[in-house]
Amino acid sequence: MFYKMYLYTKNKITYISLIIILICYCIGNGVSNTYAAPKSKEYYVKAAFLLNFVKFIEWPSHDLSDTSSSLTLCILGNDPFDEALKTIEDKIVKNKKLVIKRCSRVEDIGESQIIFICTSERKKLPEILTKIKDRPILTVAETKNFCQSGGIVNFIVIKNKVRFEINVDVAKRSGLKISSKLLKLAKIIKER
Repeated sequence: MFYKMYLYTKNKITYISLIIILICYCIGNGVSNTYAAPKSKEYYVKAAFLLNFVKFIEWPSHDLSDTSSSLTLCILGNDPFDEALKTIEDKIVKNKKLVIKRCSRVEDIGESQIIFICTSERKKLPEILTKIKDRPILTVAETKNFCQSGGIVNFIVIKNKVRFEINVDVAKRSGLKISSKLLKLAKIIKER
């Protein structure tokens, strides 16, 4: 009888130990996946959007002259994309190679056609937008009220899905023509 009780207790302890180990494993993996994976996935989606924006936007003909073999996407500030931009770098779009450039100052953007203004630059946003105002540059960010402040495209996350808003008035003033196909997917912001 004691032997049967011993086996029962031993099996119960082993079973409980296995459950505790399994719970700890699941919690440990769940925490890392819950917080790391969605963030990186979000930036892969945003990188894909950046590439596709180019397909649905027309720059003035002199800005995308046939002599230029590339389009430049400038990341201004602390780059949140990590490896995600490698998926779009050097892709051919509008018969031009997409080049990724990283800058810490707006003065270094050169002739970039697209600028992603990182959240690290939010305090400098008025200065940045003033310096590039009315130039044919697609400005993109992920900062609250970016479009209301004079930016063109702003990423927003709604119910864990990446969406975007577009300020059509700023785009028009910058000389950019945005396809109605792209506008149908966006929340439209207009200046008052």
